Amino acid sequence: MKTRTEKEMLALIIGFANVDDRVRTVLMNGSRANPNVVKDPFQDYDVANFVTDVEPFRDEAYVLPHFGEAIVVEQPLIGPWPPADADGSYHNYNMQLVDGNRIDLSFFHVDTLNDRLTDSLTEVLLDKDGVIPSLPPANESSYFITEPTRQLYDGCCTGFFFALGSHIPKTIWRKNLPLLKFHTEAWLRESVVMMLGWEIGIRTGWEKSLGSKGKYLERHLAPDVWNEYKSTYVDSDYDRLWESLFLFYRIFKKSAEFVAERRGFYFPQEKAANVLAFLEHVRTLPADARRIY
Repeated sequence: MKTRTEKEMLALIIGFANVDDRVRTVLMNGSRANPNVVKDPFQDYDVANFVTDVEPFRDEAYVLPHFGEAIVVEQPLIGPWPPADADGSYHNYNMQLVDGNRIDLSFFHVDTLNDRLTDSLTEVLLDKDGVIPSLPPANESSYFITEPTRQLYDGCCTGFFFALGSHIPKTIWRKNLPLLKFHTEAWLRESVVMMLGWEIGIRTGWEKSLGSKGKYLERHLAPDVWNEYKSTYVDSDYDRLWESLFLFYRIFKKSAEFVAERRGFYFPQEKAANVLAFLEHVRTLPADARRIY
């Protein structure tokens, strides 16, 4: 099967809106609207339709056939992990089509249109009523690294060191791999990406995007820092997992000290030292220990 081109897909998306009078406006966001993203065949079509009534578009038998055969379709609002804003005011379909194309198709009430125009990566595909004001060319400014406040910096440090000094030591000692992996990604990596982002902003300016979950970090880090950072991605071997925790610590501490020095913040040296000492101690605890000390 031949993959439909971008021109064909956009015609399909706009065609769906044109034949239904309830669809008044169509916007496209995401990578397809981003002039800085290198095009590849796996880019999604992130499309928002603004309609006079959302309810008819909850009918998948009406919506899905227009776009062709799908490998799989997800409707996040009725899945087991609904988005935080799932209040029933919109509906969406994530479609992986047989020809390889992927469409994330959403339906919002027209009254919410202005709220959705704040995303700088917005391209207007259709405006039946001529209500959209003149927008600047799509750009990444909504996703630029933002400068840290003292409160954000302190919170980032506290979150990192509490995870490394409390959640993680007991979890790795118990050899609870699923929970350890969760804590590592949700707490340590999120904090490291945030801190590295601030360091990048200070070093090179704030008009940069790290992408979702830091996927563009490699573009902005020095090669030696990137090589160190990517070494934190390890397998299920507990010796390598232990080493990765100390590597997380070194990367975070070095970056956080740099940010603190340049922004006049306070880096919690004593807290960091206490966390490191506790982590080192737990690593030496026998598997059958009855007491921590």
